[in-house]
Amino acid sequence: MEISETVLILAGGIVVVSILFGIRLAMRAAGGAAKAPQSEGGEASAAGGSGAADVAGVIALPPLIFLRFLVAATVLEAIVPLPFLAAHALARYLAGAALAAGGLVMIGMARRRFVAAGTNIPPYLPTTALVVDGIYGRTRNPLYLGTTLVYLGLSVAAGSLWAIVLVVPLVWVMNVGVVAREERYRPIRRGSKRIWRGSRWTLPAYPPSSSV
Repeated sequence: MEISETVLILAGGIVVVSILFGIRLAMRAAGGAAKAPQSEGGEASAAGGSGAADVAGVIALPPLIFLRFLVAATVLEAIVPLPFLAAHALARYLAGAALAAGGLVMIGMARRRFVAAGTNIPPYLPTTALVVDGIYGRTRNPLYLGTTLVYLGLSVAAGSLWAIVLVVPLVWVMNVGVVAREERYRPIRRGSKRIWRGSRWTLPAYPPSSSV
């Protein structure tokens, strides 16, 4: 059975993203267990002082969500192929590369702001500072928006209509299972709901047209 170019590109993307994600997890584990951040009063933080875990409670790590949708698209392409711009491979590659490059730049800019602010990037760790400058002055969720662009870039380059169509449920899952939970958690965690809403709620969310 011949494997299509679309399936090969999607599978290759899954392997590359999985390796990079695994390396990142290994580096974080090698750095030792993260210490629980201290609240402004100097005590170990706990949401509302109730002893609950001081984290957003997202349904899964965002990279894993994107990977699962890529896997689903690959399986669907292998079973029921839906070629997209099959006769225009060069155009697909260029458009996909441009989307992915834009997404990677956005992710890099967002990560730098997190590092500069001294706050945690993974959503399973407590937020210790609100980042509102740099690229976060233009969009509330540049990390997820950038990752979505990378996903779209790979989908277009592969010529996978399945992967492109799956962007709709992917964005819904991210918005409900990750973004909405993070945005409910952060104002409560910092005790600055009025300031937080005034400084960030006027900015585009993920996706840019949604509102929470």
